[in-house]
Amino acid sequence: MPKLIIIDDEPNLLYSLKKSLETDSLEVITAGTAESGIAAVREHRPDAVLLDVRLPDMSGLDAFHCIHEIDARIPVIIITAYSTSETAIEAMKRGAFEYLLKPVEFENLLSTIHRALEISRMSRVPARFEIAGDGDANADQIVGRSPAMQEVYKSIGQVAPQDVNALILGETGTGKEMVARAIYQHSRRAERPFLAINCAALPENLLESELFGHERGAFTGADKRRIGKFEQVDKGTIFLDEIGDMTSTTQAKVLRLLQDGSFERVGSNETIQVDVRVIAATNRHLLEMVNEGTFREDLYYRLSVFAIQLPPLRERVDDIPIFVEHFIKLFSADLQKQIRSIAPEAMTMLEQYRWPGNVRELQNAVKHALVRNVGEVLSAASLPATCRGEVLAGEDHTTSALDVENIRQFIHELLSQGHPSLYQKLHGEIDRILLPETLQYAGGNQAQASEILGIARSTLRTKIADLGLTFEKRLRNDRDREN
Repeated sequence: MPKLIIIDDEPNLLYSLKKSLETDSLEVITAGTAESGIAAVREHRPDAVLLDVRLPDMSGLDAFHCIHEIDARIPVIIITAYSTSETAIEAMKRGAFEYLLKPVEFENLLSTIHRALEISRMSRVPARFEIAGDGDANADQIVGRSPAMQEVYKSIGQVAPQDVNALILGETGTGKEMVARAIYQHSRRAERPFLAINCAALPENLLESELFGHERGAFTGADKRRIGKFEQVDKGTIFLDEIGDMTSTTQAKVLRLLQDGSFERVGSNETIQVDVRVIAATNRHLLEMVNEGTFREDLYYRLSVFAIQLPPLRERVDDIPIFVEHFIKLFSADLQKQIRSIAPEAMTMLEQYRWPGNVRELQNAVKHALVRNVGEVLSAASLPATCRGEVLAGEDHTTSALDVENIRQFIHELLSQGHPSLYQKLHGEIDRILLPETLQYAGGNQAQASEILGIARSTLRTKIADLGLTFEKRLRNDRDREN
């Protein structure tokens, strides 16, 4: 008969779980401490273990390590009411079968236990992961308890100790670099270098040189040899953010490096060999780009050996209060603020806002509110206007009606003139207003602006060029007027 051992320090929970789970076909053994639980595992050699993280005599993760020393084939399901990203990542890295948050829905728990028992019966295959060093003690920077983020933590724990490439997908501001750093900090390369490169931030002609280096005289302005990032980070990890913005030439060189670890500096024939783990990220739809021919299919499959999808903040609203508390603690000391709590109406506004800029926008909003706030309670009045919904509740309906009427009048004028390319003309006029406003909102970041607009960055560049827009000059003029 299969055996399940439950290790938890809550007597009522042990009693109810044993009563609910034990049947004629499953024996349930309970233990209230880590030591008694480990002894039970040693004696009974169960088919699965349900283990709480917080125990009175030992950390649940340490107990998990002891259980795996006894028999690494036993599937261990970790449960906890006190989740952090560090705990979840470490548990999955060590080979936990599953990681569940209390209170656990009984049907979900039952399904997980049945899967663990079935795997134990059918395969009995060890599920070991190599354990990396402790890494940075401050590695726990990723925030969230939502089910979507628990899946992210599990994925980090699974991929970190395995020396494979990883691809992180998610909208701008969802924390892709933090996830990349968490993978690095929990990897076997944690004591080696880590470098992050934003492929969208560098001009196309400089990205190749930045990554691979160049020789003196390779191009105008190359007055001395430059060692590229891949060479600098040898034996370590490189994070290529916004990899969808790479040109085809740079894509080809990165593909070769992933295949055999070799490349040449720009302007050199000398082949250089490196050993680098690549973690890439993008807010673009790479498969669509592959189908369009703008991103190499072979590079895509090389990078996406293991993919992690980050949820946007609007899909994890339950995490917003946790983020707010985190950011208040993070910024209060520097801003010399003592915030005791946040007003309920302020929290409601934050939870109802859509957050197009995701966690990064929320961070800026909290910092903005801390600067403006007076007193120990963070008030709704201190929040940015967009979060308070002032634009929607104020002049928006009048403005919208006026804009529609203006557009209608403009269309009638074009029709009366017999304009031959009405569609193109109308869209061109809208783009002349829409593109600069969006770019200004995005602080000049074309990657973020293209995501807000829902178009490819290359399309945005083409539109800017075709319309002869001078966005940078406009920004300078705006600043000059302010000064």
